[in-house]
Amino acid sequence: MYASGYIAQQVLNGTVLGSMYALLALGMTVIYGILRLINFAHGAVITIGAFCFYVLFVSLHLPFLAAIALVVIFGGITGILLDLVAYRKIRGGPEVALLITSLGFYIFIENLVKMLASPQPYAFRPPPFLSQVNQTAGGVTFLTIDIFILLVSVGIMVFFALFVKKTKVGIAMRAIAESGETARLVGIDINRVIGLAFVLASAIAAITGFMWGGKYGQISYAMGFMAGVKAFVAVVIGGIGSIPGAMVGGYVLGIAETFSVALLPPGYAEYRDGIVFAILILVLLLKPSGIMGERAKV
Repeated sequence: MYASGYIAQQVLNGTVLGSMYALLALGMTVIYGILRLINFAHGAVITIGAFCFYVLFVSLHLPFLAAIALVVIFGGITGILLDLVAYRKIRGGPEVALLITSLGFYIFIENLVKMLASPQPYAFRPPPFLSQVNQTAGGVTFLTIDIFILLVSVGIMVFFALFVKKTKVGIAMRAIAESGETARLVGIDINRVIGLAFVLASAIAAITGFMWGGKYGQISYAMGFMAGVKAFVAVVIGGIGSIPGAMVGGYVLGIAETFSVALLPPGYAEYRDGIVFAILILVLLLKPSGIMGERAKV
């Protein structure tokens, strides 16, 4: 039997990991909702955000908040460029063309970072106040950056939920997701709204890149690949096209992955990715539309 403190520790670890998956899944879902595009290039923005913070904070010694603000801005600019360069010209074409293009741009950005930085991983240290070790009365240990990740993630999710429901741009996004042609007929500037969706999704991915590096203490040119793939798994588990489902899928995946490693015998941790995909297969067998997805109408 496992002690309650050990279980509480794993719940915290899984929730922190799930928060980052949920943020990445949120960005992927927004793009999928309006373009029907599984944007694998989203994973590359994580890498860009992490390296951007490294350059600004470690190399140029900018204040922490200034570095974070610039990471978010640079992530948003990356989203605009992705939309303009990669997708706008082929929008409306076959969905598989968009998918292949997203994979191509992921590989291009990954190799660009590899060439400009280094094939070797970089040690990534957040500011000292985020590296402080804390312990609760029950013996649960956590870093201050864990609290930072939880608070920022919840803040972004609440902001995004209100943005989509209460603002004109958010309502326009929902209208385009329902029917792009109808949205165009009622006067919605589709290109502008899609561009803003890319800005939001990429800005969220960029700050997630900082959190990912700060949590695990290392960044590399390839860090966005598996994170992006698992975010997509979270999207499928939660229900493709469902924003609440993406968040739920992220937390389910994070907690399941953490517990699978914590409860298995030592030496089995390397199979965590296989366990993640086993969970995906199980969910698809039991509920093909995902936890919060709607059954397709016939």
